[in-house]
Amino acid sequence: MLLWYIVPCVGLLYLLVKSFSILWRTIIAKSQAKVPPGNWGLPVIGETINFMAAINSNKGFYDFVQVRRLKYGNCFRTNIFGQTHVFISSTEAAKKILNNEAGNFTKRYIKSIAKLVGDQSLLCASQRQHKLIRSHLSTLFSTTSLSTMVRQFDELTVNNLSTWHEKSNIIILHEALKITLEAICKMLVNLEEKKELEMLHKDVVLIYEAMLSFPLRLPWTRFYKGLQARKRIMRLLDRIIDTRRKSKEKLDDFLDHLLIKGDQTTQLTNQQIKDNILTMIIAGQDTTASAITWMIKYLDENPEALHKLRAEQAALQQKVSHKAYLTLQDLNCMPYASKVIKESLRMASIVPWFPRMALQDCEIEGFGIKKGWNINVDAKSIHFDPMIFHDPHKFIPSRFDDDSKPYSFLAFGVGGRTCLGLHLARAMMLVFVYRLTTSYRWKVLDSDESIEKWTLFSRLKSGCPIRVMCIEEERELSNASKT
Repeated sequence: MLLWYIVPCVGLLYLLVKSFSILWRTIIAKSQAKVPPGNWGLPVIGETINFMAAINSNKGFYDFVQVRRLKYGNCFRTNIFGQTHVFISSTEAAKKILNNEAGNFTKRYIKSIAKLVGDQSLLCASQRQHKLIRSHLSTLFSTTSLSTMVRQFDELTVNNLSTWHEKSNIIILHEALKITLEAICKMLVNLEEKKELEMLHKDVVLIYEAMLSFPLRLPWTRFYKGLQARKRIMRLLDRIIDTRRKSKEKLDDFLDHLLIKGDQTTQLTNQQIKDNILTMIIAGQDTTASAITWMIKYLDENPEALHKLRAEQAALQQKVSHKAYLTLQDLNCMPYASKVIKESLRMASIVPWFPRMALQDCEIEGFGIKKGWNINVDAKSIHFDPMIFHDPHKFIPSRFDDDSKPYSFLAFGVGGRTCLGLHLARAMMLVFVYRLTTSYRWKVLDSDESIEKWTLFSRLKSGCPIRVMCIEEERELSNASKT
């Protein structure tokens, strides 16, 4: 009879010892995991001064990361604004962090960005709130909505480009910012009044320039001016939302869809709507305009790619010449242009890294990551990894003839927080490149690659000035000379 008690007790004791042994080895392994190499910098402020110096240089803030990556390797740590940041650049790490299947990470931007775009923005929302907001916004990027946007953007582009031959020089960035802002505001809140658009543009610039500033609320600082600009934009959106709620008119824009009443648990608040409209204006305008600018520069420097692109666009022009504006289906007939866009986005790396925060202690590629640390996927380093992309510093659109290695092309991120507007951004770039290549020949006047100071996204300081020649006028002059 005694055996009936002894055997279960021995078995239970064995399981307890085994479990304790596994737990202890796990604890020891975690405690022995190497901390990523790097420099904590000065007490409290860390390497913030070095980071701010990079922002204020012509090399851009990514230079801060690049210098340390060359020194410490593909995974290093630093301290910025009083917080530990780890930068890591491998496709394996990108998969683990951005897919976040284990739920170890959440998105978190530095304090200045979070305060300027709002804590209800998709960029800063908690995981639960992010799912709710994203579910509302994602329905707005349907095929039907995208088709409408393509036509609207094409109309704005045609109207803008039609005046270029009257000017001696064109600054691509300035023109692209103008067109994308008008398109985004029309799409989001049906805002078309020129004076309001000009005021909005000035305030968006102030917010944008404050995003990487030190978060001091003193009247002469960039951060304070950015906060004041945010308040003005919030008041403008309050007026628009209030008017829209009182009106029975349907304008079929994003705001109309967001204001549709539903279940109280899923309905977006006014603050969520305003924060995300502001986020989409800033991200949609600036990233797309910057990408267009880099694309024109790269094409000018690579005549073979430009010649191949022109041939494709000319062939498409013959097919759609009877149409006033392009359709979404027409954009699917631009396979080479699509590769040009991907290669431009790879080389420009408009968003150079993707920030996350560790929700618990974990390990990545043999390095111990502490709960609360910021961990950043260094997309630009991955984009220029010669083990992934052959001759990474050369502009070769044909490298995308085949599917790229998973997690190697991160222009729009991957996983649950992939950029919602990726198809819209691609469509805008395709429309722009079609209209430009079929209307003009151009020459870039300043090939300087210096980066604009105080910019969150990689922007050319020169804005890419070009001299244009209208193809139609060129053809008329050629015919006249023959006669």
